[in-house]
Amino acid sequence: MDFKTLHIGKLIKKKVMESGMETSRICNFLQLEEEEIDLMYQSASMKTEILLRWSKLLKYDFFRLYSQHLILYAPQQGINYNKKPATESKLPEFRKNIYTQEVIDFILELIQTGKKTKLEIVEEYRIPKTTLYKWISKNKTK
Repeated sequence: MDFKTLHIGKLIKKKVMESGMETSRICNFLQLEEEEIDLMYQSASMKTEILLRWSKLLKYDFFRLYSQHLILYAPQQGINYNKKPATESKLPEFRKNIYTQEVIDFILELIQTGKKTKLEIVEEYRIPKTTLYKWISKNKTK
């Protein structure tokens, strides 16, 4: 899975094909015509409200794809979890990043192919050393 360039329409279409869901059910749920659904499949992006409805219909978290993109290509900088922020945010604060198996496999593949060293992974993606070494040791047992 390439998390660098996300084409959400293609990914939705892929999930629809995997699920075998009929187009009539999709049209009824989204209250759209078949032509509009086909246009969505060709769209690289879409409104969050529509993406949320697709997620509910297909029982798949399409937002997680964007979260994984952020973890890999725009990691948070200099977070100090023990210190309270100067101003309280009304948005939720997340204590830890969520690493899916796809992300773990991607990172381990970078190391195994020699594209990046362990130190480069730790510095570039801000993955703690202990976490990375746990992934490596678990991967060796598989």
